[in-house]
Formats: sequence, C-alpha cells, structure tokens
Amino acid sequence: MRRIYFDNAATTPVDPEVIKVMHDALQNSWGNPSAIYSEGRNSRAAIERARKAVATAIGASIGEVFFTSGGTESNNMALKCAVRDLGVERIISSPLEHHCILHSLDFLKKYEQVEVEMVPLTQNGRVDQQALADLIKASDKKTLVSLMHSNNEMGNMIDLSAISVLCEEHGALFHSDTVQTVGYFPLDVSKTKMAFISGSAHKFYGPKGVGFVYINGDNMIKPFIDGGAQERNMRGGTENIYGILGMAHALEMAVKEMDERRAQIEKVRAHLIDRLKEAFTDLHFNTDLDGPNHYKVLNVTFPESDKSEMLLFNLDISGISVSGGSACSSGADQGSHVINALPNTVEGKAVRFSFSHHNTLEEVDVVVDKLRESLAVNKPVGS
Repeated sequence: MRRIYFDNAATTPVDPEVIKVMHDALQNSWGNPSAIYSEGRNSRAAIERARKAVATAIGASIGEVFFTSGGTESNNMALKCAVRDLGVERIISSPLEHHCILHSLDFLKKYEQVEVEMVPLTQNGRVDQQALADLIKASDKKTLVSLMHSNNEMGNMIDLSAISVLCEEHGALFHSDTVQTVGYFPLDVSKTKMAFISGSAHKFYGPKGVGFVYINGDNMIKPFIDGGAQERNMRGGTENIYGILGMAHALEMAVKEMDERRAQIEKVRAHLIDRLKEAFTDLHFNTDLDGPNHYKVLNVTFPESDKSEMLLFNLDISGISVSGGSACSSGADQGSHVINALPNTVEGKAVRFSFSHHNTLEEVDVVVDKLRESLAVNKPVGS
C-alpha cells in the first residue's frame, strides 16, 4: 500500500515540474554567476529572473529579496543583523516560535546583552495583542518584534496587518517568520509593512536547502555570511542556482494554484476533524479552530493511555507519516515546546497532522481507522 503522508508542515514532496526546472538548470545553467563570460552571464540572468518571480509573489522589489539556504538562515540573519546593524536593543517574541528564533534569542541575550521579552498567550494559544501593545510601549529602547505568521505546530495565526500597524505606530521593527505561509496565503509587503520576512522552498513543494529573506529597503544591514560579492554584496558564497530556480518555479505554481490547492486541503482537514470527533472521546484540539488558523495544520491531543506513547511508531509501521511536533525535534520525540507552553495544556499524546493538495478523503478514513486500531478504541462509529 502506498504510504500516507500527513506531515507537510515538516516538508513537502518536490513537484515534478520543479524537478524538471532543476534538471534543466543542472544541465544548462552550470556557469558561475559571478563570471563575466557567457556561461556566467546566463546563470546570472536566470537567478535574476528567479529573484523577480519571488519578489512579485510577495509584493517586494527585486532589490529587497536575497537568497539563502532556508528559513533558519533567513531568521538568524534578520534577528542578528538587526541587533548588529540597526541598533536593536530589545526583542519581543513568543514562546511558540520555531527553535531557530528561540535559540537566536538565547544567543543575543547571552552574548549581545539584548533584552528579550516574551508576550503572554491567550487561553486559546494565541499571542495576546493587547499585551503586545503594552510591551512595545513600555520601553524607549530600539525594539524588534519577532512573531511567526502561522505557528508550525498548531497552525494558529497572528494578524499580520494589525501587528504591522502597531509596530509602525510605536517605531518598532517587525520581523515575521513566514516559512509556513509563503505560497499558502497572499502576502504583500508593499501593503503590510515589515522589516523582514523569511521563506523556505521545501515548504511549498520546492527543494530543500534554499530559501529567501525579504529585507525592507529602509533597513541597511551588512552581510550575515561574509566571503564574496554575491547577492549584491549581502551574502558570500556561490549561489545554489538549481535550488533558486526550483524555488522560484515552485512559488509561482503555489501562487497560481493557491485557491484550488486550498479548497482541496480544507476538504481533507474538515473531513479529518469530523471523523476524529466521531471516532474518539476526550479529544483536545490544540489548533484553535474558532480563530484564524492555517488550513494545512491540525494538532490534536489523544488521551493518555498505555497505547499512546507508541502511537507515532505504530502509525509509521502502518505506512502513515505524522509528527508529534516540529521536524527539527520530532526525531527524538521529546515532546513539543509549543504544546508545553500553552496555558491549557492537557495530558496525552499530541499529534500534528499537516496536509497537501495531494491528500484525499479516502486517506483520512484509513488514518482514522489506524488510529482507532493503534489506540485500541472500541467506540462505535457514529455514537
């Protein structure tokens, strides 16, 4: 039986059309983009076409988009360069952020004496926007607010526009980790003012090891990685040409097919919610289904039992891929810092299901049956 893949927040399969673009780049765009002869100029032109495609997708100018190795580098670059080059002395974030943010904050607090404050959470696991406003206004220090657009484990979303306005009103810079939302929701930095956002190709059916950072043209920072004049003197190192071209094509496809893909994913997720409620008692949804949330993510805690600790392993043996948290830590299965930070954490086994437009309703039915089997649930269907 074909495996069922419900972990698309961790990574997505590379689209066949993207593979074709990358294969063509490996064959025909192999020249060093920094070289002045024909092969180099051809590669440089291809990269700049890709830059324009990415910039168009997020409403940026081409001079504001820089290619990186992925979301982790982009987020590190934004935070650390903001401190080093823009005079940021204080960063407001949340305990729900990805580890690449939290670990960067630990570094900046320890080695750069940056003041780090965590905004409180509401009972449903969202950033308390009033508390955020109070925090921003509480200090005259140059402040950066860093909040992810959609949480990678629960799917709960912030109001990007409202927080942008709040930061602008009080002179704070705004950085958002948009790794989970690029290609899934319309983003327009020409209308929603932000200092930095980040993207990673493998979240929207592109290759791993390539991403981008958007840097608002008002923010003049220096390179995070030194070594050469690549990326208009912003990032040293020969460009990952085939990865960049693959990412640009994947993002163009994601934007073009956004509504169609969303409709299919929403059907799949809604069906899973209905089937889970039908098949289990005492479920707890960690995803706040009553507010803005990412349509591709559903996080559920199953009641604790002698069967629940082996749940992920048993599902894997049954050909089903899900996770207990972010992919950066789920291999160790040590629990989720996101779930543990929630005010209403319940005991049990938290499972993140995350979906693709390739998933089907039939796959949902198989997954629910395997969940019932793995947890030894005898509740009659429909009861």
